Amino acid sequence: MNLYLRLLWRWLSASFKPPIRFGDMIELRLRVWPNDLDVNGHMNNGRYMTVTDLAIIEYFARAGVLKILLNKGWRPVLGGAMISFRRSLKPWTMYVLRFQMLCWDERWNYMRFEFVQSGQTMAIGHAKGAIVGPQGIVGRFDRFGAIGISAESPSFPQSVSAWIAAEEVIRA
Repeated sequence: MNLYLRLLWRWLSASFKPPIRFGDMIELRLRVWPNDLDVNGHMNNGRYMTVTDLAIIEYFARAGVLKILLNKGWRPVLGGAMISFRRSLKPWTMYVLRFQMLCWDERWNYMRFEFVQSGQTMAIGHAKGAIVGPQGIVGRFDRFGAIGISAESPSFPQSVSAWIAAEEVIRA
């Protein structure tokens, strides 16, 4: 299925699902389509992150944030990801994408995602994203103030802290 159709479907269908709060986990039930495949006949490694974008859109829509962002001329953008592939997702198979906003700092929102099929983790990782406006990255007090929630972040999980430290080493 075309990615633009998937994106539109996620955005529209989110309005028929219960609202969520930041920190809640959502689950998307998805299928591996032929255009998701690589030459090895399984889901392409880059497609995992593209599909994770669908979860971000649904998450923000269900949290009541997406409309506010768009009205302000702000957009969610991905700033990095760390993923571990464990097993292949084969064509036509159904899987669940679990997605959760974990924590945030001045610039970034840190998220966790997991691709699960028949109870087995197929891939797992973290992503970080920012909200960007005409003047650049929107700070946490501005972004959370605009959506009417506290800017105080939950504690950073060890995996996110280790990832941040690893990024600092890579940039050095």
